[in-house]
Amino acid sequence: MLNVLVFPCGSEIALEIHKSLKFCRNIHLIGANSVDDHGKFVYEHYIGDLPFYHEEAFVEQLNILVEAYKIDAIYPAMDSVISKISSVASRIKCKIIGSEDKTNQICLSKLKTYQALESYIQCPKLYSLSNIKEIDFPLFLKPNIGYGSRGVRKVHSLKELHFHLEHYPHCLILEYLPGAEMTVDCFTDRYGNLRYCGPRIRDRISNGISVNTKMVQTEVGKIRQIVENINRRLTFRGAWFVQLKYNVQGELTLLEVAPRLGGSSSLNRNRGVNFALLSLLDAFDQDIEILENTYDIELDRALDNKYKTNIEYETVYTDFDDCIIIKNKVNLELVKFLYQSFNENKKLVLVTKHAHDIYESLKKYRLLHLFDEVVHLDAQDHKFKYIKNRKSIFIDDSFTERKEVKENLNIPVFAPDNIEILLK
Repeated sequence: MLNVLVFPCGSEIALEIHKSLKFCRNIHLIGANSVDDHGKFVYEHYIGDLPFYHEEAFVEQLNILVEAYKIDAIYPAMDSVISKISSVASRIKCKIIGSEDKTNQICLSKLKTYQALESYIQCPKLYSLSNIKEIDFPLFLKPNIGYGSRGVRKVHSLKELHFHLEHYPHCLILEYLPGAEMTVDCFTDRYGNLRYCGPRIRDRISNGISVNTKMVQTEVGKIRQIVENINRRLTFRGAWFVQLKYNVQGELTLLEVAPRLGGSSSLNRNRGVNFALLSLLDAFDQDIEILENTYDIELDRALDNKYKTNIEYETVYTDFDDCIIIKNKVNLELVKFLYQSFNENKKLVLVTKHAHDIYESLKKYRLLHLFDEVVHLDAQDHKFKYIKNRKSIFIDDSFTERKEVKENLNIPVFAPDNIEILLK
């Protein structure tokens, strides 16, 4: 069992980490905060009152916590915290999930990011107060170090520009990019190989967070080339993302790079790409493989995630151990989906290699009459052979089982962490 500390645990990043890892049988999540927030209601194991990351006592108290709770890894979940923890990584008594410190410090500063990448990809034009002409307006102001949309402003005149700089003196003065904006969710393994990039359009943005997003279908090759250029110049490990926007000439232009997963990367998680889990496995030097579904999907966020997809199915095949039953408890989310499917007249089939009497176990958890059919296999058998209806979906915690079903039947496959796409 890996004990993983997420700090701070109430950020959008931390909430996505929780959704990504809460079903993993070998991971115990612990949330920590300096100030109580929504993380206290999400993380079952929660620790409050940790010093702020910039306080002198932070590292000492963090190490006390690491030793007391036998923490195996820390998952920093805010840009400034990522930067701080990576800068003192040699003093922290456990593994840190993420990229090297040099990369983290560059990505924290938009100016350093542009300086590092401007010779290789399109970056926004940077202005100083002395070289601005009336024809250059509108311009865009954004803090060199900042989060979300705090301190950003589109200005149309010198008067507006000076007024904003009085309140936010550390803003960069940039060309205004009028086109569509996208985020590219990426994953780089410990060897420096870019293993995945999934571009998604940011259709609606609230406080800097993409609250409506869907997959980009055009210029995917060009986007991949931009991402590969960035991956060659900066040393990433694990999840990271790029934000791009079209300039007035229609060229994809860099907004920012972040050495972490994005809060709305759940769009790609629900296609099978679990960035938090992949990053954790890679950090512990495990070889990873990515199995992506290709169905259409749109994410719209308010205080919850809702998905639209083109998946059609008549039968649900699902596993039992570590799937319906996780850590000796019923997986409420999966059972909710199974009853949803029952209400829609879908056929429910349990296909399991359970080591005991499956009917006694179903009876124990009050699930005896839930399924239309129970297929009980021995440990050496292959589940894909027992899926008869091609208009089906398959749910299993085992990557090997999902891979065999996907490769042999080419039907949608799901792990416990991404069945939320199926809930209505």
